[in-house]
Amino acid sequence: MQQISYDDFAKVELRSGTIVKAENFERATKPSYKVWVDFGPEIGVKQSSAQITVHYKPETLVGMKVVGCVNLGTRNIAGFSSEFLLVGFPDEQGAVCLTTMHPAVPNGQKLF
Repeated sequence: MQQISYDDFAKVELRSGTIVKAENFERATKPSYKVWVDFGPEIGVKQSSAQITVHYKPETLVGMKVVGCVNLGTRNIAGFSSEFLLVGFPDEQGAVCLTTMHPAVPNGQKLF
């Protein structure tokens, strides 16, 4: 495991948000959804492509409180601008399980 300083960790913007929209991403090479997350008034709504189709359906994602890394820059994925990284852990088969908060916190809170 590589060690980093606290100052390096503090640069990572892991923020709380709420999924406001999710739909199938037909053009993606691997099964994926397009997901829009509201990160609060300071950051706003950002979109991302996420390979989370094993455990989630678009209709069950809306309203879910999630964690996203919002300062990695934008990536073009099959013509779609992915503006943040939706954070999760792999299960025993490697399928992503989203990182959530319980109890819920306001959108835009920074993990520290």
